[in-house]
Amino acid sequence: MSVELKSIELPSGERLGYREREGGNETVLLIHGNMNSSAHWDIVLEHMDAKYKIYAVDMRGFGISTYHEPAARIEMYTDDVNAFMDLLGLSSCIVWGWSTGGGVSMDLAARYPQRVSKLVLLASMSTRGYPFYEDGPDGMPDVTKRIVSADGIRKSARNQWVQKANEERDKTSMQTLFNSVIYDRNQPDEARYEAYLEDILTQRNLMDIYEALNTFNISHMDHEAAYGSGLVDRIQVPVLVLRGERDMVITEQMHRELLDDFGGRAHEVILTGCGHSPLVDDSRQLLAAVEKFLQGGTEA
Repeated sequence: MSVELKSIELPSGERLGYREREGGNETVLLIHGNMNSSAHWDIVLEHMDAKYKIYAVDMRGFGISTYHEPAARIEMYTDDVNAFMDLLGLSSCIVWGWSTGGGVSMDLAARYPQRVSKLVLLASMSTRGYPFYEDGPDGMPDVTKRIVSADGIRKSARNQWVQKANEERDKTSMQTLFNSVIYDRNQPDEARYEAYLEDILTQRNLMDIYEALNTFNISHMDHEAAYGSGLVDRIQVPVLVLRGERDMVITEQMHRELLDDFGGRAHEVILTGCGHSPLVDDSRQLLAAVEKFLQGGTEA
């Protein structure tokens, strides 16, 4: 089925890009992760059951979307998605968030509950954010010292390295990074990977999104960078939480935090042999689990 790349201007003046795939009466909204855009949903757009009409949005600062006003809080990206849904007439739909997009999707379901009929979280950041830690003496993250300020995020040597690669459009360094933590087992085919890398280097909000990840917290547990809002309790729709058993980006601890904070309301599926990108690692297993959930099945 054909996929069209379009854009739409929000009342705020930001313009969001999005991909649209025709389908049936059930609508799915896909929200990508950090260092991604709607382009990285291509395998889902190509292979998800034809009965689903699919929209995949480029969040502010990613893909072909604008970045006029800096956004260093997840809520700002959520508000963009809410406005986007208004303009497209999407009163309620299935929302599927991946990684950072999982945080935006959870925030959407909590603050705009009428928008979300079912929630799918793939390799999602925790309900307590995605923690960034100070550099230790050995250059590795000191997991006892969570960064608590925007300045701390920007001073991190690891974050500066990624930012430099992004700004210099250093495709080789970016591919090395993705090969080490995301495509460590399976890689996209050459043409697809080249398109992904070109897309990754369009990002204009890296340090801001790092800050947004670090300060997100809809749990009841305070952490060093943010108080818990408890908004997770407002998410009462069916929730599917998927994690690749080999995921090196979303830790087991983050995954468990998320499940614990949902208090038994979320259904868990562990994707065997997969890392942070089950779309590349095993799209058949991924789509089978998601489509089973959407059709009302809850068995692992």
